[in-house]
Amino acid sequence: MAQRYKTIIASACFLAMSGCTIIPGGHFEGLKQGEQTENLERELEKVNIQLIDSALINQQKSVSKTKTFNTAAGLDLSNYDYKLGVGDVLTIGVWDHPELTIPAAVQRTAEFDGFRVQADGTITYAYAPKVQAAGKTVSEVREELVKRLSRVIEDPQIDVKVVGFRSQKAYVTGEVKKPGVYAVTETPLTLVDALNQAGGLNERADWKTVTFTRGATTELIRLDDFYSKGDISQNRLLQHGDIVHVTRNDQRNVYVLGDVKRAGTVEVNRYGLNLAEALSEVGGIDERSADANGIFVFRKRDLEQDGVIADVYQLHAKNVAALVLAEQFELDPQDIVYVTSAPLARWNKVISLLLPALTTVDRLQDIDNQ
Repeated sequence: MAQRYKTIIASACFLAMSGCTIIPGGHFEGLKQGEQTENLERELEKVNIQLIDSALINQQKSVSKTKTFNTAAGLDLSNYDYKLGVGDVLTIGVWDHPELTIPAAVQRTAEFDGFRVQADGTITYAYAPKVQAAGKTVSEVREELVKRLSRVIEDPQIDVKVVGFRSQKAYVTGEVKKPGVYAVTETPLTLVDALNQAGGLNERADWKTVTFTRGATTELIRLDDFYSKGDISQNRLLQHGDIVHVTRNDQRNVYVLGDVKRAGTVEVNRYGLNLAEALSEVGGIDERSADANGIFVFRKRDLEQDGVIADVYQLHAKNVAALVLAEQFELDPQDIVYVTSAPLARWNKVISLLLPALTTVDRLQDIDNQ
């Protein structure tokens, strides 16, 4: 929460300080005219500027359509077989030999009366001491018991069941309704299964991604691609010690600033957020003073990797068709929407003046992450 307010305040301060330069004839305080122009041109070389029009909307849609997902087959669980571990509890029964079967008691559970896998990985049964169980399947333990008891019983019919799964656990943490420890059992436990057992994600959760940690490796799971697009390649079969963590949605906001009725943040939910919705959430633009042709969207880029500071999109909202375009233009988390107030003499000057807000947001986030 603190990071969110720092980001908003820093952005607002930069935008407020640049407000006087938006009108024609505005200039940078303390800079000479030639110096000002040179700095502006240098900054503009690092910015991609586009109008929000039908061509851009079609481009957005085509990029979305080109993404393909694996919906043909899920996890192959046909060969799944639970391996016993230290702490697991078994019940063992021998047909037609009640003396070898512990009778059920009213006041005791099957787990209480069962055979626990000891610290050395073995269990001990009548005529079969120190049978290795840890790392074995139930079928393998049964085969070993049959082999041992065959020395004293003709063709023994043995039934082995796990009544206490105590050796293997997976962990679900973060923004779920019931975070906790979940047993890995003879029924395969997948990442999605574990989230469902944890009651699903709560209202503060980031629906887009979760982290999946196994040993020293952490992987980003695109949960939204699984739920909304059927990308089953995002699911995982959980093993002992795996951690599924659901993060908060603090970073899934859009900042709406400038000449709007209620400047602030708007959450990008699991269904997305378009420009029209973001403006509506803050009460719309101030019709008395805002310039409808000066609605900008700033989208951060990686300067070192792309050589670009930001993508900047402008909407000419005085055009009736712009309302349709605004409804179709999808925003990304951390976008900055800014509405200017006076008529624009040089809208590229406005862009250059607003760029420090993006840089400041980056720096504040870097400080908070340290």
